[in-house]
Amino acid sequence: MSSAATELVRLLTVRGETLAVAESLTGGLVAAEITAVPGASRVFRGSVTAYATELKHRLLGVDATLLAQCGAVDPQVAGQMAAGVRKELGADWGIATTGVAGPDPQDGKPVGTVFVAVDGPLTARTGSAGGGKVGALRLNGNRAEIRMESVRSVLALLLEQLAGEQTGNERAQDTERNGGF
Repeated sequence: MSSAATELVRLLTVRGETLAVAESLTGGLVAAEITAVPGASRVFRGSVTAYATELKHRLLGVDATLLAQCGAVDPQVAGQMAAGVRKELGADWGIATTGVAGPDPQDGKPVGTVFVAVDGPLTARTGSAGGGKVGALRLNGNRAEIRMESVRSVLALLLEQLAGEQTGNERAQDTERNGGF
């Protein structure tokens, strides 16, 4: 288990929020990383590994026309996967991965093309989704390295969103835990 996954579980627990995961190229690695953390059951709703393109539409609600026109490796697909899993599994936050781990290109996209996404609750501050962010990655390495970096990247994207939305009380708790710094 990673320190990022541990911190995600801690932050979500403090906030009283939940998480759902939609995965394609990572094939369950994101869910495994999160559920390796003791106490993850307090925040983790579940996951959908939609490896086949048609499952992205059928299980996650990704627009069929978008999939037909752009393929599964697309930033809008990643965003719709995150929003879809959040809705379908009834979570506060949804995260998603889609991309090409290799060995061959897919949908005209080269190996190492990856999109990670976060979709979150409405915030009073912005009036929009707390998540609603998509990260585009161009990764090097072998299949295993690309998949593991995709896991790290989607967890980092969610951590960035959560850290940017902490309330004053959560910041005070963090300051206290970290020796007043």
